[in-house]
Amino acid sequence: MVRVVAAVAAAVMVLWGLAAGAAEPVRLRIGLVTFGTVAWEIDTIKRHGLDTQAGLDVTVVDLANTEAGKIALMGGSVDMIVSDWLWTSRQRNEGTAISFIPFSGSVGAVIVPPDSPITSVEGLRGRRIGVAGGPLDKNWLLLRALALRDHGFDPARESQPVFAAPPLLNQQVQAGQLDAVLTFWNFAARLDAAGYRRVVDVNRIAARLGVTGATPALGYVFTEAWGRANPRAVSAFFAATAAAKERLRASDAAWEPLRPLMRAENEAVFTALRAGYREGIPTRWGTAERDAAAALFAIVAGLGGEGLTGRGGRLAPGTFWEGVSLPIGESP
Repeated sequence: MVRVVAAVAAAVMVLWGLAAGAAEPVRLRIGLVTFGTVAWEIDTIKRHGLDTQAGLDVTVVDLANTEAGKIALMGGSVDMIVSDWLWTSRQRNEGTAISFIPFSGSVGAVIVPPDSPITSVEGLRGRRIGVAGGPLDKNWLLLRALALRDHGFDPARESQPVFAAPPLLNQQVQAGQLDAVLTFWNFAARLDAAGYRRVVDVNRIAARLGVTGATPALGYVFTEAWGRANPRAVSAFFAATAAAKERLRASDAAWEPLRPLMRAENEAVFTALRAGYREGIPTRWGTAERDAAAALFAIVAGLGGEGLTGRGGRLAPGTFWEGVSLPIGESP
């Protein structure tokens, strides 16, 4: 399926490139945390000229962190960042029209030391749990929902959550200061490579809560105004990302130039990061996946409240940009 997507993506980019003719390429300023996972994909796009083929001039704007990216997008100093669809919906509910196209389905996991007695979500009761992303992070809310439904306790009240940045949480669990961590997939991969053990993956939590269908957690986010002014650029960029993903899925050699960006401590970490990225490549994006997002939203909204959802408490119409789909060429 992924190869079909990439083949169609390549054809689409050629057609758009021909259609553009001698016209100036559309400039797209994307804000990135330099050593984040998105940088691997954008580097691949530019290294292989996929942006040029698509009639785009992709410029990377370095960001200090993800919060700086949100500020840059709102301030108009970048055209696109990477964030999650929950934040996108909240901004729309608060009156800021931004939209989302998929980047990755990789999310995160609950990780414990190799010798930990914790073997299930129930074992987190009373434990010191490091949580990446803050108290309104989707992963944390899903874990709370599962613990409440299946085990009758809320980790926010009956455990000891410690909210911090993922690198710090990895250090703390390795130093024995935490019993478990709920962290993002790339930091979980580093712990995997060090012999740590997964208690549950967030994707499995969603399935256990009755959500069918895979919903990419992270996506490229841009203002609706920019998208409406540049609809062909949005579609061409999405096609370029699909082509880059196929290169990274199919070729180990395509990863060699990315080693400096990945900052892998050793070969085991490098391999784990590559596998985690590949596992998160979306292969479908259509009605079923949007319906799954709505089901996830309903689950976490009750725990997160207005701080998560914004005014209205609903998944805002227009959160998902209607002009793209996977496989490319299907109706959005």
